[in-house]
Amino acid sequence: MEIAGSDGEHIGTVDKVENDQIKLTKTDSSDHQHHFLHFDLVDRIEDNRLYLKVTKSEALAERS
Repeated sequence: MEIAGSDGEHIGTVDKVENDQIKLTKTDSSDHQHHFLHFDLVDRIEDNRLYLKVTKSEALAERS
C-alpha cells in the first residue's frame, strides 16, 4: 500500500507493520534501507492509500 503525506506527496510503500511502526520497503529509499514511521502519524486510509497527518518533508524527518 502506498503511503502519502498530508500534502498528497508519495513517501513510500508499506512493507509490513511491526508493533506500532510501519516498515517501508527498501525500494523507495534512496539508501536502499528499511525505514520506519510511527503508526501515530496515520491520518486515514482511502482508495488503497495510507495518508499521514504530516507532510512528506515532515515524515522523512521523523522516520527512523
